[in-house]
Amino acid sequence: MPDYNGGCDHVHTHASAEPIDNHVCHCNVCKNVTGQQTTHVAFFKYGDLEIDHPEKLARQPFNAENPGGPLELCTCSECGAAIMLDDKEKRIRVAVPNVMGYSGPFPEASYHAFYDDSKGYSKPDDGRPVYDSLRPDFTWPASA
Repeated sequence: MPDYNGGCDHVHTHASAEPIDNHVCHCNVCKNVTGQQTTHVAFFKYGDLEIDHPEKLARQPFNAENPGGPLELCTCSECGAAIMLDDKEKRIRVAVPNVMGYSGPFPEASYHAFYDDSKGYSKPDDGRPVYDSLRPDFTWPASA
């Protein structure tokens, strides 16, 4: 059984289920938020990623260009650490393992999402599929 733990000293996340989607993201929003060229992103079903102190989360829009969008970046109100992305529609919660305090083994991303060859860097050639959006068979889960 998997055991994925993240967070900071004040707020902890835990999942004992596998992610429903696990990709290397090339989108501009992830670039702006993380400062990384690409970002390892894992989607969990909403109820599968648990938070021990939700009252300590500060919430802000994930996408500054779409502040009314469904995803919120949740940070610790005490130390400012990024904890997770929360979906206001309660479909998913998102972990970024290298930014959100995950230690220990985490499953490797299975594909590249939101790659756009107009961004000025080479198409990934690491053997994983490359898509211009999420993988074609991804289906958003129902709201919790």
